[in-house]
Amino acid sequence: MAVNINSRGGVPGAAPPVVSDINVTPLVDVMLVLLIVFMVASQLAASGVKVDLPKSNAKPLTEPLPPVVVTIDAQGQVYVNQDAVDGGSLVAALARHTGGDKERRVHLRGDQKLSYGLVVKTMGQVTDAGYSRIALVSETPPN
Repeated sequence: MAVNINSRGGVPGAAPPVVSDINVTPLVDVMLVLLIVFMVASQLAASGVKVDLPKSNAKPLTEPLPPVVVTIDAQGQVYVNQDAVDGGSLVAALARHTGGDKERRVHLRGDQKLSYGLVVKTMGQVTDAGYSRIALVSETPPN
């Protein structure tokens, strides 16, 4: 009994052999390209610009001063730090507490029962006085 085998090594009329191996070559190629891209990108991000800095005998900067706190209580009374002020002397009290430094941070604290307009009016007085570094202070809710 003879079997006719064609040039491809299979039996004529039979289904082609099933390849059960997964071709991982494209996957490996993509992974290597991504690895190289991330390696180059991380080096650029980490190193920044290399500079040979000059030497200096300058004194280090002092710690920034704590912010001046402007507080408005539930009755509308305005305080600068712990000192009660009336509406007309807010700017003078700020100048006294900041030493005239307009770059000093100012924290504005307003009671939640106040109208929004009163808080904005006080904030406007502070900005009109030349203080631009103003932060509204709030509390984080309990978990």
